[in-house]
Amino acid sequence: MVFRRHLADLGLGIAEAMDTAQRGMGVDWASAQRLIEATLDEVGERTPVACGVATDQLPTGGADPSAVAEAYLEQLEFVEHRGGIGVVMCSRQLAASAASADDYLTAYRAVLDGARRPVILHWLGPAFDPALAGYWSPHSLEEAADTVIELCETGQVDGVKLSLLDADFEIAFRRRLPANVRLYTGDDFNYVELIAGDELGYSDALLGAFDPLAPIAARALAALRASDENGYRRLLEPTLPLARHLFEPPTQHYKTGVVWLAFLSGLQTHFRMIAGAESGRSAAHLRKAWRLAAEAGLFVDPERARGLAESYMRLHGLELDDECSHRHSTGGTGQRP
Repeated sequence: MVFRRHLADLGLGIAEAMDTAQRGMGVDWASAQRLIEATLDEVGERTPVACGVATDQLPTGGADPSAVAEAYLEQLEFVEHRGGIGVVMCSRQLAASAASADDYLTAYRAVLDGARRPVILHWLGPAFDPALAGYWSPHSLEEAADTVIELCETGQVDGVKLSLLDADFEIAFRRRLPANVRLYTGDDFNYVELIAGDELGYSDALLGAFDPLAPIAARALAALRASDENGYRRLLEPTLPLARHLFEPPTQHYKTGVVWLAFLSGLQTHFRMIAGAESGRSAAHLRKAWRLAAEAGLFVDPERARGLAESYMRLHGLELDDECSHRHSTGGTGQRP
């Protein structure tokens, strides 16, 4: 809960029991329920908490649309009863069985009809989960987009979290949404431009990259709310090399880098993950993540972060880059000018 309190203290909302929390990669529905309850009890009255609603209580493999809808509604009832915002995540069971866009429409319409309040639909691309290739339509990306737009026109959708890592597609899709439906970007490569937006609209932020970048992201978003786009860009653009490194292929292992940076930042006491997922990235990858984070001014205590990184690298027969060690050993506030 330390990290959840950290996010709430920064004035950020929280996405709980979703991809970054290893949902579907070690965290099952039973564990997700405990996370959701604990987070809502801890910070639910201070900040919005969006909670992942999935179908992972079902057996692996395909399931028909009615069984998928029932599973979604069971989880959605749990979330809404406790005051959380439902984020309807993609269903691996539906992806495995759907023969057409109509199967998705059948399942999701039943979910929307049973929801107490508008939900967020999550469109997670195969870069994050290969099992979700062809989601919303097994035939084409265009038909998939049409399917989601049709659901958004029901009046029961607050927004769509789009995680396809395709900025041009996101902008075109955003412009098709009904006026009262938000686009929540999950593009960890192009978030600076997508959140800044253009004359026709912008994307809200709901993305894993803002987990490790939270202190900088909070200040950047505050600048943008104050109509200081230059200040927003000055703060957030230097974080792009780090985000793009963390989310490089195989993208689903970005969580390893997120936990690594939380460890270096003193927000958890160890670098361990469920199911041994800390091994999802090489020591060399983690070393570069430390360097890029230091260059972005992420660490409040750069000396402590460097010491932890050095100790970990020595266990793997590596040393931190001498130039980087010298450059970042002078301390700092973790605040950019």
